[in-house]
Amino acid sequence: MAAVIEALSGSEAEEQEWELRRDMAAVFRVAAREGWNEQIGNHNSLMLPGDGPPRFLINPRGYLFQELKASDLIICDLDGKVLQGSGELRKVAFHIHARIHLQNPEAKCVVHVHPRWLTALSLLRDAELHLSHHNNLLLNDRVVYDHEGDEPVHQNEEGDRIARLMGNKSVMVMRGHGVTVVGPTVHDAFDECFIAERTAMYQMTAMSTGQPMHTLPDRLRRHWHGTWGDKIDARLHLNAWRRVLDREEPDYAT
Repeated sequence: MAAVIEALSGSEAEEQEWELRRDMAAVFRVAAREGWNEQIGNHNSLMLPGDGPPRFLINPRGYLFQELKASDLIICDLDGKVLQGSGELRKVAFHIHARIHLQNPEAKCVVHVHPRWLTALSLLRDAELHLSHHNNLLLNDRVVYDHEGDEPVHQNEEGDRIARLMGNKSVMVMRGHGVTVVGPTVHDAFDECFIAERTAMYQMTAMSTGQPMHTLPDRLRRHWHGTWGDKIDARLHLNAWRRVLDREEPDYAT
């Protein structure tokens, strides 16, 4: 990606950054529609391509997801300094996002949200995603559970622990907190978070009946740790949402 960016003209490179900004802004708007975020909290970040010091896009402190536009996103370095844009980087976002980006180079996009069903799952003492739905056959091997994060993230050491625990997994269900999903692109992280949340919804709904859950045969597990979008239409999913937003909330892309 960096080599491609370097070969582009200044205007072409700028347009590519703006397209990434539009993807990110679309994810914020869809997350708002789905009720994933905690009032003005929660953050999604994306490492920008190109040579030079690492930089990432992230939402500034104090905005609702539903009001964020592509131009509102700020650019920060991995020390948490705002390099471009208006606003400040919330400290808890820095301790989670910058440390994951630093320790996991393949985690280009980090989605950290508090969606209803995954967060509810995180509140249960022993609950994990059950091997019951067809989604679980692909998803479950990609999930790690943080059973130690009882305190809010206020320092780099805690962010480093989270980054180490993530390892080669792409979804972390964080006890009493929410979920963090990583991917090599915006659409990979977004789509995997979307499907993980839907799958948790099915499970929590089934659990609420008090009936025992069916377990699918273990031999059907996919054991896939590669890019999510290589198995699922992640890019097409985000494209579809962008068409909806283009009609209903076109300001997201400005």
